[in-house]
Amino acid sequence: MSELTLTVMRLGFLAVLWLFVIVAVQVIRSDLFGTRVTQRGSRRDASRQQPAARQAAPPPQRQQQPPSSGGRQRRGAPTKLVVSEGTLTGTTVALQGQTITLGRAHDSTIVLDDDYASSRHARIYPDRDGQWIVEDLGSTNGTYLDRSRLTTPTPVPLGAPIRIGKTVIELRK
Repeated sequence: MSELTLTVMRLGFLAVLWLFVIVAVQVIRSDLFGTRVTQRGSRRDASRQQPAARQAAPPPQRQQQPPSSGGRQRRGAPTKLVVSEGTLTGTTVALQGQTITLGRAHDSTIVLDDDYASSRHARIYPDRDGQWIVEDLGSTNGTYLDRSRLTTPTPVPLGAPIRIGKTVIELRK
């Protein structure tokens, strides 16, 4: 082999090695300090709520027809999701019949900046009877409803705390 070929191979190997080191450092940095995406995600949630509300407006009209016979369920139904503990304390999301996703992923409805939350941690969605259901999406640290760990999709009573890591969320009127 010529000297030029060996030099090109050495430089190529060195470039691949440096690329590996840079990627490894970025992964370690994001694990230790979090990502900037979650900070932008909380701002996006506020701006994203308005378009989501426009898109979610037709489904509640469809849901109002069946509960007309059971109007009592609609009166006692929660209207908002409130973060009562954690870094997002005071955050409120209007419940308009859409599924609410919780986790560290930037496309979640509520982006949790919590070391104990998975990227796709849990979801809260309405069922056909107008009740809201919370479901753990296979998270590592679990989702808790009233101090009991969820293993199956479970109806959420009004005011019951849903704990994900250090964050506590409640359904309220």
